[in-house]
Amino acid sequence: MSHFDGLKQKWEKFVHFLNEKSIIRTARITYNVTWNMFLIVTVLFVLGGVFAAGVGAGFFASLVKDEPVRAYSAMKEDIYNYEETSTVYFDNDQYMGKLQSDLDRQEIKLKDVSPYVIKAIISTEDQYFYEHKGIVPKAILRAMYEEFSGAAIVTGGSTLTQQLIKNQILTNEVSFDRKAKEILLAMRLEKVLKKDEILEAYLNIVPYGRNSSGRNVAGIQAASEGIFGVKASKLNLAQSAYIAGLPKNPFVYTPFNNGGEPKEDISAGLKRMKTVLNRMLSAGTITQAEYDEAIKYDIKKNLTTNKQSSFEKYPFLTVEVQKRTVEVLTKLEAEKDGKKVEELTPEELKEYQDNARIQIRQKGIKIHTTINQKIYDEMQQVVKNDGLFGPANQYVYNNKGQRIKLEKPQPEEVGATLIDNKTGKIISFVGGRDFNREQTNHATSAPRQNGSTMKPLLAYSYAVETGKVQPGTIVPDTPIDINGWKPNNYDKDFDGLVSVRHSLKKSRNIPAIRSYQRVDHAKATEKLIQMGVTTLTKGDRAHTAMALGALDIGVTVEENVNAFSTFANSGKFVDAYMIDRIETNDGEVIYQHKSEPKQVYSPQTSYLMIDMMRDVLSSGTAAGVPRKLAFQSDWAGKTGTTNEDKDSWFVASNPNVTFGVWIGYDTPADLAGNTGQRNQTIWAQLINVAHKHAPQLVDPEQRFAMPSGIVRREICGISGKLPSDLCRSAGLVTTDLFNAKFTPKEVDDTLTKGRYVVVGDAKYKALPTTPEEFTKEGVLIKEEFLKELGLETLNKLTQKIDLLSNIVPEKELKENGKVPSPVAGAKMSDGVLSWSAHGENDVIGYRIYHSTDGKSFNKIGSVTADKTSAKVPNGVVYVTAVDISGKESAAQTKVQVGEKKPPAEPGTPPPTGGDGDKPDKPQDPPPPPTDPGTGDPPPATTQDNKKKDKKPSN
Repeated sequence: MSHFDGLKQKWEKFVHFLNEKSIIRTARITYNVTWNMFLIVTVLFVLGGVFAAGVGAGFFASLVKDEPVRAYSAMKEDIYNYEETSTVYFDNDQYMGKLQSDLDRQEIKLKDVSPYVIKAIISTEDQYFYEHKGIVPKAILRAMYEEFSGAAIVTGGSTLTQQLIKNQILTNEVSFDRKAKEILLAMRLEKVLKKDEILEAYLNIVPYGRNSSGRNVAGIQAASEGIFGVKASKLNLAQSAYIAGLPKNPFVYTPFNNGGEPKEDISAGLKRMKTVLNRMLSAGTITQAEYDEAIKYDIKKNLTTNKQSSFEKYPFLTVEVQKRTVEVLTKLEAEKDGKKVEELTPEELKEYQDNARIQIRQKGIKIHTTINQKIYDEMQQVVKNDGLFGPANQYVYNNKGQRIKLEKPQPEEVGATLIDNKTGKIISFVGGRDFNREQTNHATSAPRQNGSTMKPLLAYSYAVETGKVQPGTIVPDTPIDINGWKPNNYDKDFDGLVSVRHSLKKSRNIPAIRSYQRVDHAKATEKLIQMGVTTLTKGDRAHTAMALGALDIGVTVEENVNAFSTFANSGKFVDAYMIDRIETNDGEVIYQHKSEPKQVYSPQTSYLMIDMMRDVLSSGTAAGVPRKLAFQSDWAGKTGTTNEDKDSWFVASNPNVTFGVWIGYDTPADLAGNTGQRNQTIWAQLINVAHKHAPQLVDPEQRFAMPSGIVRREICGISGKLPSDLCRSAGLVTTDLFNAKFTPKEVDDTLTKGRYVVVGDAKYKALPTTPEEFTKEGVLIKEEFLKELGLETLNKLTQKIDLLSNIVPEKELKENGKVPSPVAGAKMSDGVLSWSAHGENDVIGYRIYHSTDGKSFNKIGSVTADKTSAKVPNGVVYVTAVDISGKESAAQTKVQVGEKKPPAEPGTPPPTGGDGDKPDKPQDPPPPPTDPGTGDPPPATTQDNKKKDKKPSN
């Protein structure tokens, strides 16, 4: 066999081997094993994945197991429950500003937001916002990878929906627990709200750092106005990108410091703005040209300037509005619960008040006030004139009367309130001269004694209402003692028998007290309470001095003015108010003020009070006011000062408005200078600016309308009764207004005819033995009438009231029972005989005797006791004194007048004393001495208008 054949056999055996079934089976087995192993590994991998997923799901479930299933309505409520600053408006819906809060936020609709803002937010914060269902899984996985791997976090995993959930429902806590809940709730929220609703809510809640006032801002509207001074709808691309970048790190990127000043370096914010613009460009929401233009925009140059907040511009008003809004909302919520505020426990009241404050701070309510902006603004400017006020006070007195120097001098302060009579609207007020110095609102929150402005409110009004007095009623202004209290008038003098009209006009204290004593004090005080006075104490009610404004606590300017407006409103009290209505942010009215007039006094009483107070401005203690006004109106008012001039008031009404001003020191102390005139000047200047901006309101064409039931009657001015013939003959008839129910029915019977004498300033009834040469015939007041009035003497009755100047009290001058002593000091000078006034009180006059020869003397004349000189003819003269009973003194001093006569015959005593040894030139006989009936001094004028009213110490 050849070598070739051997090789051939081997090849055939190999082929045969390959063709064997076992080899094929082996290959098939190998394939099957390999495939099965793949399947097993795959199944194991899937099972592992399922297991991992199960573990993950279990872990996720464990994280959210305590999260309740939230109702859609509850979620929606939580989303829209974001804090928003409340807004305040002047009257006529004029914007004033925002109330104080920790955060400035203004709600806005998505349609009112610049499209650039929306593009910037979506491109930067959530590129797939309109595609996802609340979450982006790959973003979450990427965030988880960055979290576990420790890699730098480049992008967050939260969608806008998740951020909304985090801010409004959950917390900012960094934990898997919170993140899991966030994911769950975000997917659920996408089923509750539409995409635009979610975006709108997001734009209203996101924080944007600080504004130009240094306040924290949130929401796109507050940010755009607070940073660039424009509304969100007007933001350009650069501004939108800058603001859209702020939420990443608001207080790093914000352009303002906490004081509102622009930062020197805002590069961090600009860098963030560029990042936003890059993302917008990459997302294709802006073009390259828009990008280039925005990059060039000068952000710092276009920042808004520092703007005063409403609190900074209107501190007194802002605080007052906030306080009153809390009161309104507290009452409103309590009434919803069926409760009355005055019946709440302190704990309940505090809870309602706290809830009201939260509502103001967070709910963005709109508060509409009654304040006229132009009047309010200019009134504040008026009181900035330091020249209108007195000097600052540096000293006070303690309870021991020791003078103590204040650490800081206190300026003279002011409070003023202007009220609409019919509605009760507070049109304007002045809270003080400088809120930064003293935060007390002197118009609404600083009760003080109201002095004589209390007289119309308490001393006279109820007495007029009940008919105890009417304007023409005579009430004595004479000394009075009330259980040891002896009140006085401001001038420490008395006017005698005067009318109520005169007493109110001149602000006399004693007639006010006497009028108040004629009525039931409790009922009169109840009327005062019905007119809005809330601070009366038990001590006040127990003291008659309350009628003069002596109060333990006092009244506020608002209360005092409000009470006066009752008379101007025909006796109806309308409680003053400042909050007109309150609306939700959507414009739903949740509160609307409704005035509720309450009849306190009759229209007749009110008109009579107004008519008497007109005289205060025409000829009384405020007579200087009309000439200080830029307009004339039918004003009726009352001045008032308290003990030692610690407070000065002036309140006046016309048919439309009532306006009052108080001045004083915060720590009560004596005011310097003529406080009444100073106060009235301030009053006039303030009401002038009110007239400037609201002339029809402040200066109505009509006068106070006299109601039916008011009549004018003639009365006898000495008693207030119907005139008698004697009253008419004495010229004592006057007229005045009356409530027709209380017109006088009796004819005056208080007068009688008779003789009287004048001694000094007083007049007395003559005695039967009084020599007629010293008397006058006149009209006398019966002594019984004086006793009815409780008066023992009325000697000064006639000195101050022109109408009563010739009336004499039927009171006799007490005679001392002895003959008057001789007249001393007789002498001649320039042809006039004079002598010393007699020292005895019952001397009513002097008789002058004359003799040509020094022997035989005849009476040549008589003069009343107020005269101590007379011209006499040549010869020898002497003077005697005559008392009320007719007793005459002896002659003591004889005086030679002219040339000496020959010596008298023996037995005739020579004249003594005098200067008769000096011969006079021959002359005609002089006229007889002054007739005793013409020696009365002229009637004194009425009290000077410049005298101020003042109550005595209580």
